[in-house]
Amino acid sequence: MPRLLAVCVVHELRPDSGNGVTAIDKRPAPGPVRIRAFGAYGDVQADRKHHGGLDKALYAYSQEDAEFWEGELGRAVPPGFFGENLRTEGLDVNAARIGERWRIGSRVEVEVTMPRTPCGTFARRIGGSHQRGWVKRFSAERRLGPYLRVIRTGTIQAGDEITVIPAPDGAPGLLDVYRDPE
Repeated sequence: MPRLLAVCVVHELRPDSGNGVTAIDKRPAPGPVRIRAFGAYGDVQADRKHHGGLDKALYAYSQEDAEFWEGELGRAVPPGFFGENLRTEGLDVNAARIGERWRIGSRVEVEVTMPRTPCGTFARRIGGSHQRGWVKRFSAERRLGPYLRVIRTGTIQAGDEITVIPAPDGAPGLLDVYRDPE
């Protein structure tokens, strides 16, 4: 059964060279979190042009993909470390189709809109020797995770079940629409 491992919100706004500030530093929220049209209550979208808005209200990443990166990076990748709001388990988020919906818990419903495109802010978050070439490396692995639009608001928390509502016939897969950053 797919489930939600964590709901993550901004821990601290951090300076980001060339971009002012970033809200990529997300950490699990204790207890239930209200989900609204622009995402999780208590979260911040510091740059709505590139990392927010209604079609990018939430970002989901799977525990299985995080574990892959733990092995590659040689360090822990806890919930929120990649800037995700939702850490899932038992759901291949990269096999999602555009327009697919997920019901989380008893009320919240979200819709897959597009894949994450890694950026320089994300590379700086990784830091160290892995920072150089990170955008291409992350892209090449195709473990991107989807952005989500909020269809029905409500409250969610770690442990909530995720039910997949299939996309319409012919909807492209998340990775089908992804274009590597240039």
